[in-house]
Amino acid sequence: MGASPRPPARSGPDLRFLRDDGHLSTALGRLAAGGLPPLLPAVAGALVVGVLLVAGLNRLSGITLFAPVAALLLSGVASGHPHDGRFDRLVPPILRATEYLYLLALGYGSGVPGPLVFALVAVVALHHADAVHRTRCGVRPPAWLMRAMLGWDGRMLVTAVGGALGWLPFTYGVLAGYLTVLLVWEATTGWLATPIAEAEAEPSEAPRNDSGGVDASTG
Repeated sequence: MGASPRPPARSGPDLRFLRDDGHLSTALGRLAAGGLPPLLPAVAGALVVGVLLVAGLNRLSGITLFAPVAALLLSGVASGHPHDGRFDRLVPPILRATEYLYLLALGYGSGVPGPLVFALVAVVALHHADAVHRTRCGVRPPAWLMRAMLGWDGRMLVTAVGGALGWLPFTYGVLAGYLTVLLVWEATTGWLATPIAEAEAEPSEAPRNDSGGVDASTG
């Protein structure tokens, strides 16, 4: 007897979307035309950022605040790659962890009040969790929201500019408030735009989905 055919591989979420790249990283990826594998640049950028923050956190000022951002932008060159390698699924968590590390280390090392640092990192983490949850449900966040959230590169650049100008606490507060307003506005309008006809049906009369999933479309 011949070997039974191998079941088709299940297609997972598009890792390029989960990277949460901003305009600059996306533009760099277009220049490379998807020819650079993404894992090695992401790991290298994360290591360089970690070394810079540990070795010279208290001495980072002015233009040197941009050094960690420039190091991590190495991974932006690979943003156009299809991310179909065996370990490419590690790239989004690496980028997110590096962004969190930068925001936490820069904030606490520069004397930004703890609540402001926590608020900014928390709202960025909520944004990432929202994108992952929606993608698993088959519904991506709106494209305008992803662009308006600036991407990991945009948020790090804005923070670096604020630090270079000596406005770091103000930058943390404004950025946290801006991102929070975006998330709350999109969540509110999304819920209000969701049809409620099916929600009014009795549970025993709810339509069945033969695929076993739930139609999570938010319209």
